[in-house]
Amino acid sequence: MEQDLSYFREFGEQIEQRLDKLQHFAEREQAPYPPRIIRNHTAAAAITLYDEAEAALPEGSEDKPEVTVQVAGRLVAIRIMGKSTFAHIEDGTGRIQIYLRKNDLGDSYDIFKKDFDLGDFIAVQGHLFRTRTGEVTVHADAFQLASKALHPLPEKWHGLTDVEIRYRRRYLDLISNAEVRDIFRKRSQIITAMRKFLDNQGFLEVETPSLQPIYGGAMARPFTTHHNALDMELYLRISDELYLKRLIVGGLDKVYEICKDFRNEGISTKHNPEFTMMECYWAYADYEDMMRLTENMIASIAQEVLGTTTVTFNGQEVDLAPPWRRLNLAEGIKEQTGIDIFASYPDVKALWDECQSRNLKVTPQPSWGKLVDELLGEYVEPTIVNPTFIHTFPLDISPLAKQSPDDPRVVERFEAFAVGMEIGNAYSELNDPVAQRQRFLEQQQIADDESHAMDDDYVRALMQGMPPTGGLGIGVDRIVMLLTDQQSIREVILFPHMRAKE
Repeated sequence: MEQDLSYFREFGEQIEQRLDKLQHFAEREQAPYPPRIIRNHTAAAAITLYDEAEAALPEGSEDKPEVTVQVAGRLVAIRIMGKSTFAHIEDGTGRIQIYLRKNDLGDSYDIFKKDFDLGDFIAVQGHLFRTRTGEVTVHADAFQLASKALHPLPEKWHGLTDVEIRYRRRYLDLISNAEVRDIFRKRSQIITAMRKFLDNQGFLEVETPSLQPIYGGAMARPFTTHHNALDMELYLRISDELYLKRLIVGGLDKVYEICKDFRNEGISTKHNPEFTMMECYWAYADYEDMMRLTENMIASIAQEVLGTTTVTFNGQEVDLAPPWRRLNLAEGIKEQTGIDIFASYPDVKALWDECQSRNLKVTPQPSWGKLVDELLGEYVEPTIVNPTFIHTFPLDISPLAKQSPDDPRVVERFEAFAVGMEIGNAYSELNDPVAQRQRFLEQQQIADDESHAMDDDYVRALMQGMPPTGGLGIGVDRIVMLLTDQQSIREVILFPHMRAKE
């Protein structure tokens, strides 16, 4: 059946030319998209194989190793010199040069010159040699088109810089920018190292629902959907906390999950509506245990992935080695602003007036904790470079945390910060079902679409008894930002959310 190519021809003259070349393959009864090709060596493996073969020759020998390989990759450079051609192909391991000669390939060489383009995938069989410039090269005995690229590579594909194109068409970004591919390889290694660390600490990896009948575990606005068969509203999870703590109740003493969370909120250099979190819960531990777990885990990940615990972020040297600095929240705010957050407690107005005088964006009827959190974000967070645990948070913004035995206004909670960015949140978990239900009820009195929903089933779970427990949430995307020196979260998420194009 004749194919309709009208859609593709609308892309312009270059695509038109490639479609004509595609037709040439059909006329020669050669498959431009064969179901399989033979590749026995990656580019990196082929180069290593030749290096090793050379090293195995007797010292002083003028012999050349006889090494035959079958490689494949994308054509990224072509230099035609009449009856011979040098080209480079690239696969996931790197680049290797190929050498084609008409004397060796006959009419096939003319087909290469006429119908192959940059961006095409090619499979090459041949023997390896080293050029006069020292580059390991495949002298082609045979080759085959593995996949015809109908669209040319970006004009500046050796360093695509247009951010809009890079994020919307990540495949072009990955083709064009080797450093971007390296970021996402490191991201995978970071998650693997995180999982390895937790496994070695005796934590059990589990899975909890992404679709939840009641959202909870954080103070955030959820995404809402509808289940047709059950005729009920469901929410994409904003956190997996309450499900993981149900497992602690059930007798699984150390659990963790690395998963996607979804929060219906703004997009910025630090926020994406869909993001990756690691949450873990540890029976018979508290927030101080979680501090030690956090600093040891992040340092271990950095050492495993980067080979060091000292990293550079935006030109600043950051030391991730434990122990990390501990800073009381109230002391940190007073140090940066001179404000004593407890001076007028529980009178919120005085603190609100102070925030207003500093032109902070606060609602007309904020809670004391919300004002404190605003001061933290505005004045303390941006000053932090080396990792720091800011601890002892207001109770009214921490409905799932255990109250401090020394001060009823605050809870045993910390947030971990580095390079002006929150990277983790943890607390001694509230395990008193009576107090937890009262906290939920108090949240219902807050005129805020980010207040915590009532979860009666979770209260019933606590009624079964939950041991003292420490919990921790780590923003995986932000850890990747920190360890790869990226100032925007979009640089470490393969397909970040974007505003719709007009």
